[in-house]
Amino acid sequence: MWASKHILTCLEEAKQQQADHPKGAGGEIDAAQQQPPPKSKSKVAIFVALAMVLRKKPKSLAIVLPAMRDRRKYRGQDKLPFIVWMMAQASRYDLAVGLFSWVRNLLPLVGTYSPQSTDLIMQLVEKILSNPKARALLVNGSVAKRSPRVIPPPSFEILLRLTFPVSSARVKSTERFEALYPLLKDVALAGIPGSDLMKQVTQQMFTLSLKLAGEEGNPPLAKEATTIAIWSLTENVDCFKLWERLYYTNKEASGALLKRLVGEWKDHYPKLSSSPSDKLTLNRTMLNFMLMNEKAITEGGGANCSLYEEAYKSCKVISERPSRGSGCLKGTVVIAAVVLVAAVLLSCNLDATSFLQNLVDSWGYFNAIIKALTNCLREKYHCPCFAIN
Repeated sequence: MWASKHILTCLEEAKQQQADHPKGAGGEIDAAQQQPPPKSKSKVAIFVALAMVLRKKPKSLAIVLPAMRDRRKYRGQDKLPFIVWMMAQASRYDLAVGLFSWVRNLLPLVGTYSPQSTDLIMQLVEKILSNPKARALLVNGSVAKRSPRVIPPPSFEILLRLTFPVSSARVKSTERFEALYPLLKDVALAGIPGSDLMKQVTQQMFTLSLKLAGEEGNPPLAKEATTIAIWSLTENVDCFKLWERLYYTNKEASGALLKRLVGEWKDHYPKLSSSPSDKLTLNRTMLNFMLMNEKAITEGGGANCSLYEEAYKSCKVISERPSRGSGCLKGTVVIAAVVLVAAVLLSCNLDATSFLQNLVDSWGYFNAIIKALTNCLREKYHCPCFAIN
């Protein structure tokens, strides 16, 4: 707590130093990491102490972030160089805190400040991600217990829009975001599969990605958003139930998502059908979509009639495509039925029965199923030739 109070005290002192900084100054990140020029030795000591606190207790910076965001006196381009300097100090010893601070305080400012200020903001995140251990440290920071998400879903939406703008809105920083996006995406999607926190994150990611996938006039953003939506479905089967609630308000995006699932089914069905319950949830959702589309078509559908028809076809294809496990199960049942029928027909021929017995015993994979079925027949028809021990 004392560290956080000391940071706020130094922020007040920094206000007196702004005359020594050109407003909206850019410059290299190494220059931003240097302490602001003081007017006296006492102020030199203040900034040296602040640098020591930020490096020793980098998480203290995260505690004062709400105050820095919400109070007017801490906002503005004239405060930016000092804030970037503080974040750079903290990120030297804790990359997760540095990126956490950047995402919440500086990322939303991109495009609203001058090009020079935007350049300074980009230099900081590029410096953080250039660390050779950045990926491992930042991903681990995202999954750490009792720690907030380094890149929460709302911030990830901002990142998506900045990385995939419409062609007419591309600026100099767009290419820089494109270069950083793969690593930032890995950090945003990192988590412990099946955990309560990850279930919440996947549902938030699915909601925002479905919304972005339906925005017209920006195919690159729609494509990436659809990819995120599919990832959410494969990570959390509950997203299918969420999809049902969002379906009517996101018709275009849902149609594109269904079409993508059909085209990439071989890539995604192992996860989508990883268990009988998951397969059941998938089929139930497709059935509900088919009913919803059929109802919309019957009631007229209007301009969206063709959209509902295509979505209906996609749902039908998905629901009819077997998973790897279901095909194996069908084969098991068929073979078991063939063997049992053969046993019934040849029940009076002891040699044939012995042959079947040897066949069943040698086929360990089907032995348990066939044994149970044939013993039931033996008890029903009181025929000893059906006995399988």
